[in-house]
Amino acid sequence: MANHAMQRGKDSSGLLIYDNANYKVVRADYDVVRLLRRTPVVNATFVVGHSRLITNGISDNQPVIRDSMCVFHNGIIVNDTEVWDVIKPERMLEIDSEVIAAIAEQYLQHNSNNLQEIADRVLDLCKGVVTCVIIIPKLGKTVIFSNNGSLYLGGKNNVVCFSSERYPLSQIGCTDITQVSKNAIVLDTPVGADITVSDDNKRSRNIIPPFKYNLTEAKLLSYHSPELRRCTKCILPETMPYISFDASGVCNYCHTYKPRNIPKPKEELFKLVESYRRNGAVDCIVPFSGGRDSCYGLHLIVKELEMNPVTYTYDWGMVTDLGRRNISRMCAALGVENIIIADDIDKKRRNIAANLKAWLKSPNLGMISILTAGDKHFFRHVETVKRQTGVGLNLWGVNPLEVTHFKAGFLGIAPDFEEKRVYMHGWQKQLEYQILRFKAMLKSPGYFNFSLWDTLSGEYHRSFTEKKDYYHIFDYWCWDEQVINETLIGQYDWEMAVDTSTTWRIGDGTAAFYNYIYYTVAGFSEHDTFRSNQIREGSMTRDKALDLVKDENRPRYQNIRWYLDTLGMDFEKVINVVNSIPKFYKI
Repeated sequence: MANHAMQRGKDSSGLLIYDNANYKVVRADYDVVRLLRRTPVVNATFVVGHSRLITNGISDNQPVIRDSMCVFHNGIIVNDTEVWDVIKPERMLEIDSEVIAAIAEQYLQHNSNNLQEIADRVLDLCKGVVTCVIIIPKLGKTVIFSNNGSLYLGGKNNVVCFSSERYPLSQIGCTDITQVSKNAIVLDTPVGADITVSDDNKRSRNIIPPFKYNLTEAKLLSYHSPELRRCTKCILPETMPYISFDASGVCNYCHTYKPRNIPKPKEELFKLVESYRRNGAVDCIVPFSGGRDSCYGLHLIVKELEMNPVTYTYDWGMVTDLGRRNISRMCAALGVENIIIADDIDKKRRNIAANLKAWLKSPNLGMISILTAGDKHFFRHVETVKRQTGVGLNLWGVNPLEVTHFKAGFLGIAPDFEEKRVYMHGWQKQLEYQILRFKAMLKSPGYFNFSLWDTLSGEYHRSFTEKKDYYHIFDYWCWDEQVINETLIGQYDWEMAVDTSTTWRIGDGTAAFYNYIYYTVAGFSEHDTFRSNQIREGSMTRDKALDLVKDENRPRYQNIRWYLDTLGMDFEKVINVVNSIPKFYKI
């Protein structure tokens, strides 16, 4: 069970143990298996363990101890600051989970007869995912509940077991496994007095660096408005790889474009998923980044398609807190379980930093994609979730207009206008790509580092593994930006970024940085190609697109600063290198 718990994150861990005499809590800023090796539990009659992906709050590990209560919490409470304003207990910790203990503390001061009401009070006040275990030693009770179903209860040999997912309970032979919901379950557990607490904190570097605005740094970010020749139909500029214009000024990208946002009849998808429905049980997997399109896709799958999904999130160290908070909002509001597979965050970030250092020594726009190669294991772990849940169908919310030919174009690969997929696919294309990339890597040997296998294996799973039971929700629903934004913000209180007006890519820690490079050097970014596709689809005017990209291409200091801080890179040195790269245009 501990090994499986680490799949959700291994940044920190905690144990609560009752050994027939005392309650004690041990917490550490390393994984739970290592903590178990250091903490004897042989004589314990009650053990609760937690392995944590640090999301909100770095200085306080779980479990949270308050008023002789112990709280384990999975999820993110997105309104904890507002909740502290309406309850009497005072905040003592940074971590959002403390507010759960405070609500329980206030409730128990007046009522200890109906402990199930604690869950009602917590869920009435708190927004976001709350999967929770509250241990109250002085009453000999433990309250467990979840507002998104990421909690399961089972039994084996007269022992009660619970876990964030069904899979580990089934693996250890539990029977009568049930999903815990908002209706709390109260368990009889040993009566005790105080809880002794010990911490083992050895981490030297903050996983979530605190943001501090530095005006001098922010001014380093350049923002030019170059006079570029642009297509008279879309807004692609002359610096776009492999672009050409006809006598009327219309580009070849427009001439060869085939509409992509023409959905098939919804009835076809209803018919396709019919055989997968499981009478109320989980019947599909939704790969879920917390970005705009996956969030709206989840909304459609639950509300329109009326499926019962489980979401899957792959965290490789570049999912921002904003993205995680929106995951929490959506899963809580829709009551959908969220399975997290977290990679080794420190290792992944070291990989990115090593490749960025190599890139800075020989800047090449065609090599920027290597900075995001680590996220391609997202595709591999879909199979992991399928195996663990026994669910085959996976429904994706991929925006059909996110086609970015220029990323490979800068490496020397001409656009394939017949390609229907968002991502490059097929062994011939991949071979061409890898040969060109290898030649570019030779110019900066630092690319040949410990991240190489991770990069290649991730790309293999994205491009070569066979996809089964795999459908795209936007093949059957029209992608409409206005409807999507109004739905997410209006119905789910979806959170926007503070440093941009767009809703696209705001949960991705890498996008602001690489788009800054593209725009600074070539005078355009992903936003230009995306808006151009909308023009070709007839959903946006050219004038509107030009107005939007003028704002969307502005440097996002907060996001870029977060990105470089998490990699341990010096902001000034990195940005100075980027700014000094020869431009593809005249300033």
